[in-house]
Amino acid sequence: MALLPLPTIIAPGIGVLRAPNPSEMTLDGTNSYLLFDPAAGELAPGTPVVLIDPGPELEEHLQALAVFDIQLVLITHRHADHTGGIDALRRMAAAPVRAKLPEYCRDAPVLADGEVIHAAGASIQVLSTPGHTSDSVCFIRQGERAHLFTGDTVLGRGTTILEHPDGTLADYLDSLQRLLALPDMALHPAHGEQHESSHPLLQMYIEHRQSRLDQVRAALRKLGKAGADTQPAELLEHVYPDLDARLVGAATHSLEAQLHYLSVNP
Repeated sequence: MALLPLPTIIAPGIGVLRAPNPSEMTLDGTNSYLLFDPAAGELAPGTPVVLIDPGPELEEHLQALAVFDIQLVLITHRHADHTGGIDALRRMAAAPVRAKLPEYCRDAPVLADGEVIHAAGASIQVLSTPGHTSDSVCFIRQGERAHLFTGDTVLGRGTTILEHPDGTLADYLDSLQRLLALPDMALHPAHGEQHESSHPLLQMYIEHRQSRLDQVRAALRKLGKAGADTQPAELLEHVYPDLDARLVGAATHSLEAQLHYLSVNP
């Protein structure tokens, strides 16, 4: 029988196990985070943990998570590369599951903005951060050094899509500003690399969104059109001239969100 993959310890009391689901949207794969009591030292089988995002329904990945004593599962948002493994994992480890949407909860209430959860030796604050999706949340592992878990709200590299109309640019910009207003801390995304500092990445995300809005405004002026009566397809080649064909759908969603924002905030 093949050995199960092992989590990587990235900070005291925090391990990460990446699901083998790489793609242009998931980057290297979905990061599942295991939060445990730093006093435990190592993350050994049977260690009590809080799991952030079980990831997709991939048996080996879920089996590797289930060797730990999962006290609670937290969900950053509804997309299947984060939630697909919920019920298969529940058959292996019957832990309660909490999410912003009730349909992803199991034997536990929905998450409330600002609440602090105490489990498996960890204190975790919930932050509602809509924009990528309306149900997106981030988590702060509290302690002497805080750690921010951003789901798809902020990725380890590149930028995230906005699933308009469910996710709106106004909400997203507000969420980025909310995160930037926090003290600087280590940032752990659902896809991509870890970051020792949150503020530089958050500032880059905000500047990128403002730059995109300027590009859309310029394209609208060139076309002699207003945002309210423009289709995203008309802007693709102006805003994303070298776009990978596999990303047309994601770019279209983002343009829809930008056009909607500019119709209210010209």
